[in-house]
Amino acid sequence: MSYQGIIDRYRKHLPVSDKTPVVSLLEGNTPLVEAPLLAKTIGLKGARLYLKLEGQNPTGSFKDRGMTMAVSKAVEAGSHAVITASTGNTSASAAAYAARAGMQAVVLIPDGAIALGKLSQALIHGAQVFAVKGNFDQALTMVREAAKRCPVTIVNSINPYRIEGQKTAAFEVVDVLGDAPIYQFMPVGNACNICAYWKGYKEYHASGIAKRLPRMMGFQAEGAAPIVLGVPVANPETIATAIRIGNPASWKESLKTRDESGGAIDSVTDQEILEAYKMLAVLEGVFCEPASAAGVAGLKKWLTAGRLSIEGKNPVIVCVLTGHGLKDPDRALSQSGKPIPVEADVEAVLKKIVLKN
Repeated sequence: MSYQGIIDRYRKHLPVSDKTPVVSLLEGNTPLVEAPLLAKTIGLKGARLYLKLEGQNPTGSFKDRGMTMAVSKAVEAGSHAVITASTGNTSASAAAYAARAGMQAVVLIPDGAIALGKLSQALIHGAQVFAVKGNFDQALTMVREAAKRCPVTIVNSINPYRIEGQKTAAFEVVDVLGDAPIYQFMPVGNACNICAYWKGYKEYHASGIAKRLPRMMGFQAEGAAPIVLGVPVANPETIATAIRIGNPASWKESLKTRDESGGAIDSVTDQEILEAYKMLAVLEGVFCEPASAAGVAGLKKWLTAGRLSIEGKNPVIVCVLTGHGLKDPDRALSQSGKPIPVEADVEAVLKKIVLKN
């Protein structure tokens, strides 16, 4: 039988029944790609490095895993509309899955603080998009209040079904590797995803499918690092727009994940994020959005500082890349230079070709 999406594949691990109307775009089943050149370049020794390419989901980000669950359960409950606050990826996913279900989507985004690739997705799928003159945290507060006064279902990560869907990525990692990694590095914004992965790993471990549990390593952008600082950030600033969040909804849960797993939540600078972003593209042919590179930047930072302990049989480290690079093409162009103009003459091209050794 052909692949039918995460709800079909992991039904026995999810809160669904035969009466749940599954709304799917065949999300999940994303590649887990080994990255030997990147591992060598950043100085990783004694372990193999893999990249979980969540940008290969239908709308280009990991959000689709949670959205198939959230929208399916919303339909099951009789809802006709969904609402979300978003820095971009959630809006794209909510709009697409609402369209798939024949529902209305209402989206609140921070005005001027969303990559155009993501905004275009929300609009083309027919969502009603409001540009809030404020930040994400203010938009989420507005969404909570709107849901009290209007018949809409919130599909932000405060919706528990989102975590249920997102935990399936951990199942996939174990299914491919045969066990959990020793470390998992990933970006942290609203902090739901790191908790979702941890939930998935724990469930597979309790079922005996995974023999070990990973240390969960989450990284915020330095200009939007409330969990690291221990206080909310009123005006978060970072080029990594997907994690530009000053007061994460899953703050307490992420700290619990950190402590239970023996991991860490740290920060990386925008420059470190951009360096990792370019390394992924040049060394491994993987084009992710800037925020996705925060976990790789964190791995490099910890390796350089000598803070990682590589132990266990067949040690593997996984970095989760949460979104595709085409979400933010302007950032890629600003980091890559411009095409070289030439006349329509092959000799002109040959004179300017520079081959690498």
